[in-house]
Parts: sequence; C-alpha cells; structure tokens
Amino acid sequence: MDINAGIIDQWVNGIVKGQEKLLDSLIPGDDVMRKRSAAFVLLCIATLYDISYVEAAEYFTDGGNDAGVDGIRIGEVVDDEFVVTFFQGKYKDNLEGNNQFPETEIDKAIATISCLLDPKKPSDFLNNRLRPKIEEIRSLINDGFIPYVHFFLCNNGRKWTETAREKIDRLKFSNRIEWQHLNHDKLLSIKQSKKDVNDKFRLQGVAVIDDQFSFRRVLIGKIPVLEIKDLLDKHGDSLLERNIRRYLGVTNRVNKAIAQTLLDEKRKDNFYFFNNGITMICNKFRHNVFQGSDYVVSVEGMKIVNGGQTCKIIQETISNSQKIDSQTDFSRVFVLLRLYELAENDQEFVRDITLATNNQNPVELQDLHSNDKIQQQLEVGISELGFSYKRFRGGDSVTGNISPTEAAIAVLSIWRQLPHQAKFMYGKIFGILYDTIFNDLNPAQLVLAVLILRKVKDVENYLKRKTTASFECIKKYFVQEKELSELKKDFILYSSCFLAMIIGRQLLRKNGISLQEITHRNFRDLENYLEEHFGAMYLQSIQILEQAIVSLYGSDKEISLQRLSATFRRGDLLEELKL
Repeated sequence: MDINAGIIDQWVNGIVKGQEKLLDSLIPGDDVMRKRSAAFVLLCIATLYDISYVEAAEYFTDGGNDAGVDGIRIGEVVDDEFVVTFFQGKYKDNLEGNNQFPETEIDKAIATISCLLDPKKPSDFLNNRLRPKIEEIRSLINDGFIPYVHFFLCNNGRKWTETAREKIDRLKFSNRIEWQHLNHDKLLSIKQSKKDVNDKFRLQGVAVIDDQFSFRRVLIGKIPVLEIKDLLDKHGDSLLERNIRRYLGVTNRVNKAIAQTLLDEKRKDNFYFFNNGITMICNKFRHNVFQGSDYVVSVEGMKIVNGGQTCKIIQETISNSQKIDSQTDFSRVFVLLRLYELAENDQEFVRDITLATNNQNPVELQDLHSNDKIQQQLEVGISELGFSYKRFRGGDSVTGNISPTEAAIAVLSIWRQLPHQAKFMYGKIFGILYDTIFNDLNPAQLVLAVLILRKVKDVENYLKRKTTASFECIKKYFVQEKELSELKKDFILYSSCFLAMIIGRQLLRKNGISLQEITHRNFRDLENYLEEHFGAMYLQSIQILEQAIVSLYGSDKEISLQRLSATFRRGDLLEELKL
C-alpha cells in the first residue's frame, strides 16, 4: 500500500461518516462507492481553497448529466477576464497509488470545455446543479468577458499518459487552459504546507542588511531565479504556505507576461526591474559578515508572504524551458528579495506586512483578518449564543460551525442589502467590502443572517435535487411538499442571496424592529419566529421577487438563464425591490 494513498483513503472515509447528511443531499441512495467518490471531490476542492466541506459542496456538480464535471468554481472578473475551475474526480479502491488517470476521461474533458463554454450550444441536458453555473459563465462571455480555464483532473493514482498529454498540447485553445493533476501525493503536500522550511540560498552582488531596524533585521538583495526554482523544487508549497491558491486565481494574461519576459533573450536580463519582487519572512537568517557581496544566506523558518505567484511562474517557466532546450541560460536573471527576520511573538506584525503587500489578492485576506479585534469579539459573542464561529479556515470544519466567509456573504446580502455583490464579488468580501460588512455588526445580527441564508440554500438544494434527503432538511417549514414541487421558477437558481435579503426585511418588519435593535436580548425570539414562519416568508419572497422580474421585463417575455444570471449579477432588481 502507498502510505499517502492510505492516508487520503482514511480522510475520504472520515468524510463519508462525518458528513453523512451532506453527502446524502448530494448523492442520494446507498451507493457507497459513489459517495466515496463524491467525498474525494469534496476533499480536493476543500483542500485547494482551504474551505469547509459544506462550502466545497457549493461547487459540487456530480450526479448524472454532468458532462464529466464533478465540480466547478467561477472566479471574479478581473481586467475583463475570469477564471473557471473545473474538477473531475476518479477515485479507486486501489491503495497502491499506481492507477493512471484514464485517457478516455481526458477526451471527455476536452469535449466538455469546447461544448460548455460556447454560449450557442444547448444546456438543457445538464443537471440542475451544473446548468445554472454554465449559463452564468456563458452570460459573462456574452458580456465580453474572457474565460481562462483551470481543469483539475483528480485521482488517487498517477498522471495521464503521454498520448493524452499530446492530445492536450494539440488543442487550438490550449493557451486559455491550464491542466493540472491532483492526486494523493499533492493533496498531502498541501495539507502539510505549514511546516517550517530551513534552507540556504545564494544572493548575487551587494545586499543591504540592516540589523537595527526597529529591533528587527532586514535584508534586501537580488536573488537568481534559478535559486527560487531550486527552493520550490525542494520544498514545494511548504515554502509558499498555501500560496498556491493565489497562483490558481491568476489570469493567463498575467502569467503569460511574466513568463514571456523570462523567455525573451533581449529582456530577461532586466527581469529584476519589471517585477515587484518577493517578500519573505523568517525566524532567523545568517550570512558571512566578512564578505562584501554574493552572500550565501542560511534561513530558518522561511515563508513567502508575497510573490508566490512570481515564484510559481519562475519554477514552471524554467522547468518547461529546460525540458525543451537544456542550453537555455537563466544565470543572469534575478528578482528582488526582501527578507525580514521577525521574532516568534511578532505575529501581528507579520499579519500587517502580509495584508499591506497582498491587498490585490483578496482570496486570502480572510486569513489576514482572522486576528482582527472585531473577529475575536464576534467569536466570543457567537459562542455565548450557542454557536461556533471559526475565525481560521480549514477543510475539516464541521457542519455546525459558522465560517467568516459564510457570515460575510449572509450579512452583505441581508443586512447590507447588496446581494449581487455577495454572490458575484466573492473575492472582495475580505478586501474592499470588509469594512462594509463587519463594521457595526454584532454577534446576534451575524448569526441571524447566517440562519436565514442557510434555510434559503436548503430549499434551493432541494429544488435542484428533489431528493428525500434534501427534503428532510426543510419539510418542517412547509405544510406539504407540493408547495415546493410546483415552484418551477428558473430565477430561483440564481436568487438565494436576494431571497435571503427579502426574508430579512420581512423578519424586521413583522417584528416591528430595526436592524440596530437586534441584540442578544431578543435573538432567541427572532430565531424562534424565523423557525416558525420561514416557510410562509420564503413563499412570499418568491412572489415579491417574481413581481420585480415581471416589472423589469414584462410578463409576456421568456427570459433565458443567461439573461437571468446577468440580471442578478448587475443588481438590476434592487431598484424594483425597493419600490
């Protein structure tokens, strides 16, 4: 047995047992192998994005008529481009770790991309989880935004064959797609990426070293890109401390520009001047003080807090170039390095450095805000209400926990009344939207918003799946299943944040209070009212939203899913709902 494959199998079994209700809602029935495969896909998504399995289920699309796509994540538009990440999982009971990713599945994945990303192709054959996501992508494409695809082919074995790789290389749109293999070895590497890295590297030329900088040591110098490649080859994502997520979200345009500079014989020697450089922190660094230049620096506990994107591109570009032409010379190519030696109790300062240098990477800003005073206060207050608030991310969190991401989306949708931003500006909720969401927010308001959105999503999940397990979660809110089975409104597929906002308004109005009046003192009464009247408020919210759509488009016009996606993305309905 392969040890890593065995460890992943233990995790998969743990998800099957620990997330039984969640898996029942995704994969109805008693097919154990299908549930193990679904658990593996959830593990892959949760590990890559460092989120809970419940959050990972939002991206899950497996289950018949899925075009070979088991998961899909749509990124935010940046500079007229957006990243679409597909997941396809193949999990086997073989724990030797030697089964190869099937070539036939590569063929299916290639066909899937060319079909699903073409707005003119039909989508009626797709299941209710996948179809709205595909039409959302097509809506963005019709608006002129350009997709860049990450396709993760996941298994507990080896990579695909050389023949399959040749098929991938022959694709005419290969410059817009990045194919990545994710297996038991890679998953374990990411899971273990928080371990300390101790190593040494060589600088080139004169470096500036200040030993008396606010009681901290600072080194600024230039490091050969070959040294960066060697460090990543040896330590992988442990050196980047999960910064691989940042790399996954980078558009091809940015990657391509950096890679082209590295490969351009006339420009690569000036790479140092074209790049913002790398920021690294450590517990301790040492060098020969008697040297005037070209130091060999020994570093303990090194972590890259900014520049992970640059490092990954350097590693891949040089590796790929050397496979093609081993004579390519990168010895005169350098990048700026800032190395800060900080004390172990300097964690708040580390956070401030990372926050200041990564404000363009909001996907990871949750980690940086996790120690904010407001986050700590919310954690304590939410605990007093009988709930658990998990300030730090992690794929192994249990269903009952409230994550900051879930809370932020709920609060932004319901109390800040910006549901379109909650759904389509996901990457900014811990960036430019952070203060809007968390300022003047108390624990009771946060938990109430989360409860509302969870209930709405439970109904949405039922309407997508129509399974017994998914109805069990919501049957107490409705007199009979017929009330929901007759709801055939396409807009429901995109409207969870809007419906939650409308229910939040109803909750306040029916109880005769304002948002500011929600506190721990009346929380239980409001929670009980929501539990008792949610079904009626949900159905009423459907009517209100439908009236707003009719007011916007007219009652005699059939609206496509692509148009609906654009409508909810742009917030066109907000003015109608205010009326």
